[in-house]
Amino acid sequence: MRIIAGSRKGARIFAPKGTETRPTGDRVREAAFNLLGPGAPEGAKVVDLFAGSGAMGLEALSRGADSVTFVESDRDACRTINRNLDKLGLQGATVLCQDALTALRADARQGTRYDLVLVDPPYRRFSSLQNALIQYLPEILEPGGLLLVESASSDEPELPLPKLKSRRYGTARLTLFERDE
Repeated sequence: MRIIAGSRKGARIFAPKGTETRPTGDRVREAAFNLLGPGAPEGAKVVDLFAGSGAMGLEALSRGADSVTFVESDRDACRTINRNLDKLGLQGATVLCQDALTALRADARQGTRYDLVLVDPPYRRFSSLQNALIQYLPEILEPGGLLLVESASSDEPELPLPKLKSRRYGTARLTLFERDE
C-alpha cells in the first residue's frame, strides 16, 4: 500500500497484520478522493472512523487536510496508524483507540463537527451499524460537509443526508453524501 497523492505521494505505508483489518486498496482510495473532487480535503477537519491502517486519513493529511482524527478499536491497528504517522512525519493527527460509536456519541454531545467524515466499517457489520450511524453522523458533519461511506458493493447506504454519488469498485461501494448548508 502507498500514498496516492499529495506531499507524501508514493510513500509506502504499513497495514496491520492478520485478517481483522481490511485496508482500503490504492485504487479504491484514489477513486474515493476523485469522488470528493479537486482540492478536497485541503484545509479540512477530518475524522476517519473504523480507520484500520489509517490509509484514508493518511491520504487526507498528505492531500492537505488540517487535521485528521483516526478512530479505531483494534489496538494493533492503532499501533500501525501511529507507526505510519511516524514514518510519514505527518502533523495534525489524533489517534483514538476506541469504538467508533463511542467516539461519535462523544463528538455529538460535545458539538464537535468535521468538514469530511470517512466511514469504512467491516463490510459484514455495516447493516447492523447503519441505524446507529444514522443517529450521529448528521450531527458531527459541518453544513456543506462531505461524508464518504465505503461498504460492500452489494450494500447501498441510506442516511438522512442528500446522496451525491454512489459507485461500485470491485467488491467495494463508495457513497458520497453532503450535509445541506
